[in-house]
Amino acid sequence: MRDRDGAEDEPLFRPYAVTGGRSEPRYHMAMETLVSSVTLRSDDYSLLSPEQESIMMLCRSVRSVAEISALLRVPLGVARVLIADMADEGLVRLHMPQLNQGQPDLNLLERVLSGLRRL
Repeated sequence: MRDRDGAEDEPLFRPYAVTGGRSEPRYHMAMETLVSSVTLRSDDYSLLSPEQESIMMLCRSVRSVAEISALLRVPLGVARVLIADMADEGLVRLHMPQLNQGQPDLNLLERVLSGLRRL
């Protein structure tokens, strides 16, 4: 929220209050993990917390955990906890990157390099 002078107001709550003080999700989630929301009926949204509803709206199009954190203006740890809890409840789907023991996908890197050269 902004006041009349254009300065940013402090949030009305501490971000970690919505996670019960947890700063780590129950399982590892990279910040590049993609999140998409499942389809809910409109009356099901009344059962969600404001933070969950915001995440559901943002994830109508696929977004990364880092994007969600930035758009909600909450720390990355808070966003991870909220998203992991929602995934456990079946509200969102996680699309985790499949990394082959830390080896980069050469095909993807070549396509990125090709795209950069065209710029």
